[in-house]
Amino acid sequence: MIKMWLIVRKELALVFRQPAILRMMILMPLMQLILLPLAADYEVKNINLQVIDQDHSSYSRSLTQKLGASPYFKLVEANGDPAMARRNLEQNKADLTLNIPAGFEKDLIRESETALSIEADAVNGNKASLGCAYASQIIGDFNREVREKLMQLPRFNDFPVIEVRSSFWYNPFIKYPLFMVPGILALLVTMVGGLMAALNIVQEKEIGTIEQLNVSPLRRYQFLMGKLIPFWFLGMVSVTLGLIVGYLVYGIVPRGSLLTIYFFSAVYLIGALGVGLLLSTLVDNQMQATLFAFFIIMFFVLMGGLYTPIDSMPRWAQILSSFNPVTYFIRVLRFIVIKGSGISDLLVELRSMLLFGIVLNVLAVMNYRKRSA
Repeated sequence: MIKMWLIVRKELALVFRQPAILRMMILMPLMQLILLPLAADYEVKNINLQVIDQDHSSYSRSLTQKLGASPYFKLVEANGDPAMARRNLEQNKADLTLNIPAGFEKDLIRESETALSIEADAVNGNKASLGCAYASQIIGDFNREVREKLMQLPRFNDFPVIEVRSSFWYNPFIKYPLFMVPGILALLVTMVGGLMAALNIVQEKEIGTIEQLNVSPLRRYQFLMGKLIPFWFLGMVSVTLGLIVGYLVYGIVPRGSLLTIYFFSAVYLIGALGVGLLLSTLVDNQMQATLFAFFIIMFFVLMGGLYTPIDSMPRWAQILSSFNPVTYFIRVLRFIVIKGSGISDLLVELRSMLLFGIVLNVLAVMNYRKRSA
């Protein structure tokens, strides 16, 4: 046990002796935690909208003004010319085109119905679909206002009216940093605790010291634990720094217990270290480890539910994401920070993370023995 702690002390001294490694492990992730939530906003704003008004009536002008007053749209000049509007779409100067036909006001008053058309640049499908949805909602509100205005006295509702009142639980103001910071923190903890540990062990292979350690009186589990415990400790430090940044920069105070966050982080880091250890047994140098780490991070990001809800994925992708340990840690951090969940609410995630930790570390140790024989 004393020999193992000597390796732990040696690894910690090595980390703190090299400022470049310390910056890579602590400062760079913290900068990402500060910047990424500001950029990761699901709202689409400043959509360039051009209106081709062929009616030039009071109603068409009112609708145009209502669209222009929305924070989601910026009106682009088209001068009522369809050819110019098409060029604007082709040159990426406009995202949406609303066509108001001639006779719009007359048909709306006399026939009680009319038609509008919206054309969207769907190269960015998300922007196009959300832009059409925003425009349709504003046009719907305008239609309701017109119908109320045209109703004859005495006023009464000649058609059913349904009023919808929304109540957003846990995140009432739909603050995206509150949703994104826990997810990004989960990824940063994975990189610091797992992938940096892999690079550290692979470095021992490159300089040849791992062979000397293999023939030393140290048992292999003592060697591996001595190499991994420092990164488990640094992973816990990164959790602490992430929570501090979340509070200082975004004003995020976890609703749940900090002890619960640290408990799940400690359990998750066992699996994250298993990923790093398994990766270190599959490669021979740091270049290979970096390439493997790139693909692993891509899988963690895309299949972890950070940006895309798991329930919105195809069935095969949902099955694949269930084999991603980051999926469960992101869910845990979000539930604790936003909802205030406790351990009893997250037993499924706890069992999954424990299972990942056991399986990954067993596979890593078995593969390490095979390659070191």
